Parts: sequence; structure tokens; C-alpha cells
Amino acid sequence: MTVPKNALKKWEKVREFALGMPGAVEEFPWGESVAKVNKKVFVFLGVDDGSCPLGVTLKLKDDEAHAHALTCPGAEPAGYGLGKAGWVRVPLAEKGAPAAELLCDWVEESYRVIASKRLIAELDAQ
Repeated sequence: MTVPKNALKKWEKVREFALGMPGAVEEFPWGESVAKVNKKVFVFLGVDDGSCPLGVTLKLKDDEAHAHALTCPGAEPAGYGLGKAGWVRVPLAEKGAPAAELLCDWVEESYRVIASKRLIAELDAQ
């Protein structure tokens, strides 16, 4: 499966943004890229090799952001029971998929849910 260029550009921008957050690190559990802070995942990035459709999975506690994310084409509550805790999977290659800027806003929201108060203060000071 080839990866659509526009989806790959969004994915790369979201990944770079996520890894630029204070204390963020990239790890590869299950062979997929994730961004973590305080040893906890705040965004699942999946793989960019074309073996699976590109998408991101984020924890959105804000009701409005959560509802908005679920209206995106192909978006759904995350699997493995994570959807019940506010995690949403958003595909990037679907027609009408959110722009990278909105995805980055959601990454920041997910980060704020997971990160410590000290790291959130550091982010706010940037």
C-alpha cells in the first residue's frame, strides 16, 4: 500500500510537533511509533511504511474536541477499550481528514492530559 503524500506530510508534522513537547520521547512498542511523556503514551503514531493506513490516536478529554474528532471521516473510538477513556483514532489519508494544525492542537490537548504539572508549566512558558 502506498502512502499518500499529503497524509505522510501531516503525519511527519504531527510527529515532529509531538516530539517537540517538553519531556517527550519516541518509543516503538508493538513496532509502532508512539510519543510518551512521563513513560506514558500521549499519542499513538502508528507506522509510516504503508503497511497500515496512516492515522493518529489521541486522548481527548475536552468534550467538544472529542466530539469534533469523531466527526472526521473514518474516525472512531480507539480499540482495546481505550475509546472508553477518551482515546480517538483519526485516519490521515481520508478525504476531508483534519489539517495538520488541528491535529497538532489535539496532540497538545492529549499531552496536557498525560504530562505532569511541571512539564505543562514548561510548555506554557514557551
